[in-house]
Amino acid sequence: MEPKKSPKADLEKLRGTFTLAGLVVSMFLIYSMINWKFYDVQASDLGQLVVEEEEEDIIPITEQNTPPPPPPPPPAAPEIIEIVEDEVEVEDIEMEDTEADAETVVEVFEQEEEVVEEEVFTIVENMPEFPGGQKKLFEFLGKNIKFPPAAKANGISGKVYVNFTVAKDGKIENVKVIRGVHDLLDKEAVRVVKSFPNWKPGKQRGKAVKVSYNLPINFLLK
Repeated sequence: MEPKKSPKADLEKLRGTFTLAGLVVSMFLIYSMINWKFYDVQASDLGQLVVEEEEEDIIPITEQNTPPPPPPPPPAAPEIIEIVEDEVEVEDIEMEDTEADAETVVEVFEQEEEVVEEEVFTIVENMPEFPGGQKKLFEFLGKNIKFPPAAKANGISGKVYVNFTVAKDGKIENVKVIRGVHDLLDKEAVRVVKSFPNWKPGKQRGKAVKVSYNLPINFLLK
């Protein structure tokens, strides 16, 4: 089959020429753009800068009125010196005779002796003890306490705390109730304690001393 196109109309022959021409034109444009010069705009073309001066606030100068200094104090009055003449009459003073003779009575004041109270201990090395010990003490209380009939009739009972002092010789002193229940029971507890025989005294460092002792006495209804 024969080709329909004319050999003269075949553009494939000029393809290389067009490609080369395009490259040349592209190179020229790139070179022109690289060597293009940009000129800076001068400051004179931008116009003139106008700076307006701001008026400064003028601060008025004020004068401070200072009070005048106080007046100086008046000068002190000069001391008046009295001049006394040497010729001043002095009254005669009678001197009493203080010498003692055989007839002179001398008053003698007796100095009262200071009474030093004996120290009362609460805790000592050897505490005071009822004769025969605690067991005998309870037996004594059981035999000698008499429950007041009025207290028993009214159902009054409780524990009375009695304080007393055991002296150096074992005697019971200063009996008092420190915590009571009722007047009837309190009086009976004091009565029984005062009827105690002499105790074995307490000792501190081997010496008998006064010792304060607390004893609870319990009143029970049966």
